[in-house]
Amino acid sequence: MRRRNLALALVTTTAITAAAGVLTALPASAAAGCRVAYTISSTWPGGFGANVTITNVGDPLSSWTLTWSYSAGQTVTQAWNATVTQSGSAVTARNAGYNGSIATNGTASFGFNGSWTGSNPVPSSFAVNGTTCTGGVSPTTGPTTTPPTTRPTTSPPPTGNPTTPPPTNGVPSDAVWVASGQWDNWTSGNYTLYNNLWGGGAGSQTIWARSWQNWGVEANHPRTSGVKTYPNVSRTLNRTLSSLGSVTGSFNTTVPGDGDFSATYDIWANNHAYEVMIWTNYQGNVGPIAESYDANGAVPNYRNVNLGGHTWNVYRGSNGANAVFSFLRTSDTNSGNIDLLALMNWLRNTAGWWGDVTVGELQYGFEISGTAGQSNFTVNNYTLNVS
Repeated sequence: MRRRNLALALVTTTAITAAAGVLTALPASAAAGCRVAYTISSTWPGGFGANVTITNVGDPLSSWTLTWSYSAGQTVTQAWNATVTQSGSAVTARNAGYNGSIATNGTASFGFNGSWTGSNPVPSSFAVNGTTCTGGVSPTTGPTTTPPTTRPTTSPPPTGNPTTPPPTNGVPSDAVWVASGQWDNWTSGNYTLYNNLWGGGAGSQTIWARSWQNWGVEANHPRTSGVKTYPNVSRTLNRTLSSLGSVTGSFNTTVPGDGDFSATYDIWANNHAYEVMIWTNYQGNVGPIAESYDANGAVPNYRNVNLGGHTWNVYRGSNGANAVFSFLRTSDTNSGNIDLLALMNWLRNTAGWWGDVTVGELQYGFEISGTAGQSNFTVNNYTLNVS
C-alpha cells in the first residue's frame, strides 16, 4: 500500500560523458561542448536516488535538453529541478523555467529517484541539445540524432514544467502551473509541488497551482487496492529535532464526498528511515500501517492522544523499508491549525520511537487509492512556519 518519493543516503559519485537523442538544434556554427557528472546519491532495495550536473564548455546556452539511455531497465520515478520523461530505455531531461541558462563553464544540476532490478549501471553516454558530451568543444549546425517525437503540446507557464495539456474541468483559469505528467513537479521558493502519479494501476490526474499555498488535483483512479498517487507540496528542512524551536502549520482543503483517500502530512526523518503520517481527513477503504490488526482493522498503540491542537489515535508499523508512525485524527476535518513539532517531540519523549532525528522533507497532500469518477481535491490555503 505504500511508496514514496525520495532517497536514502549512500553516496557513490561517477563522472562520465555520453550521447542520446535531442529536442532542439543549436544555432549554426555555435561552439558546443559539455561534460556530465552522474552521481548515485543513494540506494535501497529496488530504488535509488541520483544527481546530475551538466557543465557547459561551449557557448552560453539559453535552454538545455539532456538525453541518455539505460542499459538495465532502470526507470525514473520522480525528478526535481528538471522535467524528466522516459520512453523505453531513452530518458530526456529538460530544464525548469529557472535554470535553463548556462554560461560558458557554468553548470546546471537536477536530481531524481528511480527504480531498478538486478543491477543499476551508470549510463554510458549523454548528449546536451544534440551534442555528444565529450568534455571538449566542437562546432555544430544542429542535432546529431533524430529528435524524439513526443514534445510539449503547450507553452510552459511563467514557472514550472508541465508536459501535457490538462482537461479544463476543475482547473481554474488563473492557474500559473498546470500539468498532467506522471512525475511533473514545480518549484516555488522553498516549496515543490509534485503530481506523483506513481502507483500501479493508476488512472489519470491533472495538478494545478495558483501558488504553493493554493493548488489542487483533478483525479480519476480505479477503486482497486493500493495507493495510486500522493500529490503534495513539499519543503525540505534537514534539521535535527532538537534544533527546531517551532514547526506549525495550517490547512484548508476541499475533498470529494466519496472515494478512498486521506488528506495527510508526511514527514521524513533520518534519510527516510522514519515516516510520520498525520491524517486530518480520510474516507473509504484506507487505513494506516500498524503492528497488529483485528476484525475492525488496524489496532492503535495509543488512543485519544491530545496533541498539537487535535485528538489522535496513533499507530506504529513498518512498510518493509522504513518505520511508519501514523497519527489519525479521531474525527475528520477540512481545516485547522496544527503544532507539528509537538507531535514529533511526543514520538521522542513519550512514545520513545525515535531520538534526536534529522527531519528531512515535510509534505502535505492527498494520498489517493481510488475515486468515485472524476474528482477534485483542493488545497484552498496552506501555511508552514519553521523556526
